[in-house]
Amino acid sequence: MNLRDSIKKNGFVFNKRFGQNFISDTNLLEAIAYDAGINSEDTVVEIGTGGGTLTLALAKKAKKVVSFEIDKNLQPVLADTLAGAENIEVVFRDFMKVSEEEIREFAGGDYKVVANLPYYITTPVIMRLAEKNMSSSITVMVQKEVAERLAAKVGSKDYGAITAQLNLTSSVEITRNVNRNMFFPPPNVDSAVVKITFDKEKQSLDFSRVRRLIKIAFAMRRKTLINNLVSAGINKEKGLSAISKLGFSPDIRGEKLSSEDFVNLEKELYGEIDS
Repeated sequence: MNLRDSIKKNGFVFNKRFGQNFISDTNLLEAIAYDAGINSEDTVVEIGTGGGTLTLALAKKAKKVVSFEIDKNLQPVLADTLAGAENIEVVFRDFMKVSEEEIREFAGGDYKVVANLPYYITTPVIMRLAEKNMSSSITVMVQKEVAERLAAKVGSKDYGAITAQLNLTSSVEITRNVNRNMFFPPPNVDSAVVKITFDKEKQSLDFSRVRRLIKIAFAMRRKTLINNLVSAGINKEKGLSAISKLGFSPDIRGEKLSSEDFVNLEKELYGEIDS
């Protein structure tokens, strides 16, 4: 059944708390599945089933789709829109409260993540997936401003802690921009599709100390790197020595360092990263 017809039939009311903006354009749905590189051997974990339109587009290409949805009021709508799709499992639970082990059990092994993420939960979801090495790739529809931050170049105004952290283990690209009128109800901002592809070898490394270092470096953007390090309890002389050994000036700021620079800074401060 058509999504709009099902919403009307079931008297579904959009919940602003969950940031619900659904996609109905078939071409866009197919394009997102294409951007994600989904094939018949893949299991996809979707975060936020919504009206099920993206879920269905993914299911046409994937071996299996496990979709997490927090709003149980969507059950009758999804019963209509996903009728007959046998390779879809909808789990009515908050994805952020499901353990990594449970998600892997639902997926039956490795998986790719695809989602039209509600704006309010974008950063927590992406960072959880990245820090826990939970998937081989993440393809998400996010607010355009957030997409630009995720894919920002070192030293640019959009480059920040989340950019540097993602670059530790992945490559990030914006695959397409999406006008707000492609959704219903339309949000107040335009969106973009971002693909994050992880490097398995880098995922095997323990970057926990580097991630902490990145957070420290961006704690106060207007402060120099050394001042942020000192504020976090790192010895000033040791910090300045490490910065100097990397060839940077004492007054450099965190946004001028690439993820590789942070790895090298961590080595100078603490020693080698364990594999």
